[in-house]
Amino acid sequence: MEEFVVLINEKDEQIGLMEKQQAHVAGLLHRAFSVFVFNSKGEVLLQQRAHDKYHSPGLWTNTCCSHPRDGETYEQAAHRRLVEEMGFDCEIEPKFHFIYKAQLGEQLFEHELDHVFTGFYEGEIKINPEEVADYKWISMEDLIADINENPEKYTVWFRIIFDEYVAKLEYAGND
Repeated sequence: MEEFVVLINEKDEQIGLMEKQQAHVAGLLHRAFSVFVFNSKGEVLLQQRAHDKYHSPGLWTNTCCSHPRDGETYEQAAHRRLVEEMGFDCEIEPKFHFIYKAQLGEQLFEHELDHVFTGFYEGEIKINPEEVADYKWISMEDLIADINENPEKYTVWFRIIFDEYVAKLEYAGND
């Protein structure tokens, strides 16, 4: 099934739809979201992307991220993808949004208005193997250290979004 992203201007006004991979090749600005889910220990849930994804296969990234469909809110899309990728849903809270552009290999670009959400979850995780190869809980301290030591293990967009997350929310060990 073809997936389409919502193309927007910098004011988040919809200007069209485009097939997802085509939008990534063209580097056009589109809607996206990222979710960071935490547990009671303050650890964040990461996923390892499935090894047969068309870009960034096998790399670690935040709990889930994707694109709202036409007519779907950012929050509705985030709940949908939590279930589709990680097999659970939880309450989420919007934190901030920002625009970034990043190159993924030679011919792919992420150019997104990304809405970042956080949530809390302690239950069972049932990953979708078509989307996710593995998952892990990790402390913020260990994650910061590992990203600094091994940035190549993480998706380009996750490193950008994580830097924004730490800068905007001034990580204090309680989020």
